[in-house]
Amino acid sequence: MNRFYLLAASLVPLLGATRTLSEGAAIGVCAVLMCALHQLSMAALRQRLATWAYMLASILLLAALSSCLQLALRAWLLPLALALGHYPALLCLQCLATDHLLPNQGRWRLLARHLCALLATCLLLGACRQWLADVASLHLASLAPGALLLLGLLLALYNRLRPGSTHPRRQGTH
Repeated sequence: MNRFYLLAASLVPLLGATRTLSEGAAIGVCAVLMCALHQLSMAALRQRLATWAYMLASILLLAALSSCLQLALRAWLLPLALALGHYPALLCLQCLATDHLLPNQGRWRLLARHLCALLATCLLLGACRQWLADVASLHLASLAPGALLLLGLLLALYNRLRPGSTHPRRQGTH
């Protein structure tokens, strides 16, 4: 399996569990918490284990973390846990993708930037979907395909507003 398939599969919780701002905040906090705990726990094992043993330990730790997260949500926030469904368990894929895609050099700074961007994306996507569904009466925004379209529009807006590395006059010339 290619590592970019893991990255694409990690979009599932982001798109499925951000129907409202509260759900977006909850799944964002869960994702930040799981990724941070996973990276902190696996930091000591990264140099000591072989590749296959490290992967097995990572998967076992993620299973334990997601089980504890599901139990904590059901114990303290049952209505939110029912609204999120099984999406918090799918955050394991995002943690695996993060672990494989992060370089060894500057790992913690890049992880902090990634987790902040993930939380901001969850909040923004949840707020936009809730506003479009409630205020603008656009039912598609509350469904997963609408979330995918909205995420694409938000990424296009981000790319348009972000200053590029090349000057516009140099684009397209040889």
